[in-house]
Amino acid sequence: MALIGRQKKTELPGTDGPRATGDIPADLGGTVTRALALTRWGMVWERIAVAFWPLAALLALGFAALALGAAQVVPSALLPWIAGVWLAAVIAAAVAGGIHARRLGPQDAMLRLDRSLPGRPLTALSDRAAIGSEGALWQAHLAQMRQAAQSARAVAPDAQLARRDPLALRLVALLALVMALIFGGLGQLGQGIGAIAATVAPRMAPQQTAQTAPAWEGWAEPPAYTRRPTIYLNALREDALELPKGSLVQLRLYGEDQPLEQDIGPRQGDDPQQVVIRAETSGALQVADRRFDITVLPDLPPSIALGQAAARRADGRMMQDFTASDDHGIATAQAVIALDMGRVDRRFGLAVDPDPRDPIRLELPLPSRDRRDVSGQLVQDLSRHPWANLPVTLTLQAQDGIDQTGRSDPQTTPLPGRRFFNPLAASLIEMRRDLLWARANAPRSAEILRALTWQPEGFVEDALYDELRGAVGLLEAPEFSVQTRDRLAEALWEAAVQLEDGGLSDALQAMRDAQEKLSEAIRNGASPDEIQQLMDQLREATQDYTRMLAEQSEAPEADSPDQGQEQGQQITGDQIQQMMEEIQRLMNEGRMAEAEQLLEQFNRMMENLQVRQSKGQQGEGSQGSQPMNRLADTLRDQQQLSDEAFREAQRQFREGQPGDTGELADRQRALREDLDRQRELLPGQGSERGDQARDRLDDAGRAMEEAEQALRDGDTGTAMQRQADAIQSMREGMQSMGDMLAEQGQQGQRSEDGQQGQTGGANGSGRAGGDPGTDPLGRQQPTGTNQITGEGVDGPGQNPAARAKDLLDEIRRRMGDPGRSAAELDYLDRLGDRF
Repeated sequence: MALIGRQKKTELPGTDGPRATGDIPADLGGTVTRALALTRWGMVWERIAVAFWPLAALLALGFAALALGAAQVVPSALLPWIAGVWLAAVIAAAVAGGIHARRLGPQDAMLRLDRSLPGRPLTALSDRAAIGSEGALWQAHLAQMRQAAQSARAVAPDAQLARRDPLALRLVALLALVMALIFGGLGQLGQGIGAIAATVAPRMAPQQTAQTAPAWEGWAEPPAYTRRPTIYLNALREDALELPKGSLVQLRLYGEDQPLEQDIGPRQGDDPQQVVIRAETSGALQVADRRFDITVLPDLPPSIALGQAAARRADGRMMQDFTASDDHGIATAQAVIALDMGRVDRRFGLAVDPDPRDPIRLELPLPSRDRRDVSGQLVQDLSRHPWANLPVTLTLQAQDGIDQTGRSDPQTTPLPGRRFFNPLAASLIEMRRDLLWARANAPRSAEILRALTWQPEGFVEDALYDELRGAVGLLEAPEFSVQTRDRLAEALWEAAVQLEDGGLSDALQAMRDAQEKLSEAIRNGASPDEIQQLMDQLREATQDYTRMLAEQSEAPEADSPDQGQEQGQQITGDQIQQMMEEIQRLMNEGRMAEAEQLLEQFNRMMENLQVRQSKGQQGEGSQGSQPMNRLADTLRDQQQLSDEAFREAQRQFREGQPGDTGELADRQRALREDLDRQRELLPGQGSERGDQARDRLDDAGRAMEEAEQALRDGDTGTAMQRQADAIQSMREGMQSMGDMLAEQGQQGQRSEDGQQGQTGGANGSGRAGGDPGTDPLGRQQPTGTNQITGEGVDGPGQNPAARAKDLLDEIRRRMGDPGRSAAELDYLDRLGDRF
């Protein structure tokens, strides 16, 4: 084995000459070359930082002191001494850095990189055999070193400044420099240099100050409500400037007799060096040698409009859509609700003049950021208000930042509130309304309560009887104060709710609490055990709630087996259980976002469950059932056509070419023509509900016509939007038609009961409300079975839970396709919010 040694130069047979130790073979590739270059530059920075960091710190401190105005606060007697000490320190640091700076040798970078590698392969590759020839063993050794050299990575520089600067003065200087760049100014920098020059050479100070300091500075500050930034006038390159009305133009003039002319607004203050101008009209501003042509933008008043008529949720809450806009953003918005006395049915307890009551004012929800174009929905529970279910006028108003007000057109609508179907509960609520309407109704209400509590066996529970008899004493007291009235109104409300729900309110609140806790746990990333425990609580609360609903709906049916079922879709316990199982499955798979979304949908579905009276409604063979069934069929056909248009839009996007939508357009035209024929044959001509239904169906027909034209033009996106509008209008029309048919049924029932009441009165019935067809006050009321129905379903025969699940699954599948465009994904996201 040949001995391996190192020598400065070796002459070998068969070589081209001597080679110096330390040369790196050229066949090592770019990896070593790049690592060596980066290491070299790091060492250059390292040696510069070690030598000149004191100089950099002194320069940064000096610049920061001048830019932040330190020269203006230091006494003029000390200023030249401080400046001289700083300058001497800068010179000393520069000289010391130049002395201690060491140049980088040709082999320094290679040696540092080599020391970072095991076995120092770079040095080994430059070695020569001292004894013997470079045989196979030597070549194997070189190959091993070449392989080790390929792992070379640049060595990070380390100037060890923390050891050389234990007080961290370099960081103090860096912080001061950053503060100066953010908060300092060139004007203060020039003034500081001029102040120093003035102490050294007073005669030359004015000329130097005039050359370095600006003659003026200016800022244009728009009003805060516009959320626009302040403009530094000196930095503007253009002379044209647009400012909102009311902006403040602030000028700071240096020196004396600086020319200033303007015609944009009044000047505030008397200080000739500090000028403040409020921009009111467009004009020009001339300051020193700059002229600005300023255009003042007028601040337009906001606009606000109501959406569709206020709707009632199943729990009695009012929902009102609205839109608002302003050029600079809405500051506040509110809804004003006033009683429409001209439309109030002034009978019974409403015959007397009402006590004075202020209009209802509700703050509208506004986004926290951009308020220039707002689209929102007001949701408010006004069921306990005295005007609930009475005609009111609803007006929206919006204010901007300068208190300009925009108002919507007033809309007349019944104030949505909770409806009570239990006869005794409805009577108590009406008595409560009469007392809140006017305290003068107290004697009348006392008489009614006496009638209600006469012969209470089997009619009024003992606990409620005691409360009602106590209320009689309050009503017949010599002074019936406002406080007594309010306490009695609250007691009547609680009694009516207890009669109507029979504990259902507590079960509903328990279910809501369980849903809220589960949603919060999912959002906060709770443990699986905690989420499972909350899921079990939700399942138990939901079962209690649905059981109470079923008990309320089944009890009257036993007494009235001949009553017809209400038209609508029932939500079964199996469907609720399926949704619960789907939520559980998503959580088990870790898809928490989807589980939370489905939980919100489940929450909305459960809140939309309501108990309705079904006696007196139209049966299958009645006048209104056949048109309603045909409308339901047309609605389903329109939904299917919309789904096919959606699939056609997908196909066009995947294939990148337009398709033939003529067949879809022909089907859309056939649906529109069929809807027009149905509209002409609808009952209720001339009634308010009937006219509303026809108007909505007319809107649906126009939307269908626009969808047809869009399909013929190949614009499937617009077609789907118009089809969605048609579906929504058809649903509203069917809702109005259903309300009209229900009112007609109730009127017919009242007529029959009225005729029976005449004969019943002759028989000598002495108890108020003793007849099963009347309420406890002796007035005719519709009675019947209670049905658990879902509001807002697509039509008879459809399963809303299964339909919603299918739609969500399809939307999620399409959103997961990476090949879809951003516009389509946005559309799918909005679809997901709807379902």
